[in-house]
Amino acid sequence: MTVLLFVLGLAALVLGAELLVRGASHLARAMGVSPLVVGLTVVAMGTSSPELSVSTLAALSGETGIAVGNVVGSNIFNVLFILGLAAIVAPLTVAQRLVRIEVPLMIGVSALFAIMAWDGDVGRREGFVLVLGLFGYVAYQVFEARRERDRAVLDEYGSRYDGARRGGSLLLQLGAIAAGLGLLIVGSKWLVESAIVFAQWLGVSEVVIGLTVVAAGTSLPEVAASLLASLRGERDIAVGNVVGSGIFNILGVAGIAALLAPDGLPVAPGILGFDLPVMLAVAVACLPILFTGYAIERWEGAVFLGYYVAYTGYVTLNAIGYPGLPVLGRVMMWFVVPLTVLTLGIVTVRAVRTRSAG
Repeated sequence: MTVLLFVLGLAALVLGAELLVRGASHLARAMGVSPLVVGLTVVAMGTSSPELSVSTLAALSGETGIAVGNVVGSNIFNVLFILGLAAIVAPLTVAQRLVRIEVPLMIGVSALFAIMAWDGDVGRREGFVLVLGLFGYVAYQVFEARRERDRAVLDEYGSRYDGARRGGSLLLQLGAIAAGLGLLIVGSKWLVESAIVFAQWLGVSEVVIGLTVVAAGTSLPEVAASLLASLRGERDIAVGNVVGSGIFNILGVAGIAALLAPDGLPVAPGILGFDLPVMLAVAVACLPILFTGYAIERWEGAVFLGYYVAYTGYVTLNAIGYPGLPVLGRVMMWFVVPLTVLTLGIVTVRAVRTRSAG
């Protein structure tokens, strides 16, 4: 019964996010908001709404381990798994604006969250600062959209949603938004309840369940959206959705959860010592990869995907107390990671020299 509840919860989250994204995107277009803003805000927030629902409900229920693990795990999953898989399907080319503004912003808010959590707790005041930052980010996107209307992005984004140009009735779009929110609330409740039972069955902490099962489950809308965009050739949207979701997860999901949690969000030592640094590292890794020709090649996507497999394996083995884990950790720290950094450095230097010569 618990497994069935978990599956139904995931299904409700995916369907609810789809209804919410479609309704909100059509409504935004009817209101004359740029599709670039919609892609970086409405779509990113819509596909991140499962994370918001799950983390908020978990925080209110006192299951703060799931709330924090979901945010950190989702951002790691979004960058390593979704971008990696989407790049393997088709090499991803991205707009220069994402490299100049959104990716550095994602790195900045990731670092801010790590600093806030360094004392072992993200309190309500810090949650308020994060939510305030979210409002500032949305206001900036709206300002930019009104300042520069990009018709190419407008046409490209419009093709992603069939009938987006026609819009449909206002009542229909509002109904889709309401239905999507309702499904997200119900789905998140089922998912959190079943995840807690899974943690008890397996004898692992709620943090581990939040970092892996719940994080991957609540990121399914991002998986579907980015893979669909990649397959259709709308590759900057595939990247924009992931980057926008990463920003929203920290500013919106973590911020709101910290505001609503009775005693703020305690951050487990394991997250502080390993998962938060990983989240910050994968955010930083996006910049040189995207900077080299404003693209993510298939081999770079394979590296990202491989790192996610290694990360998930490490978390799982750590949870079950695997005795050979320290050896695996040293191999990753002293061989695999330096080799990747060296490769990215060489590729970046070559790209800079090529541009300078041109």
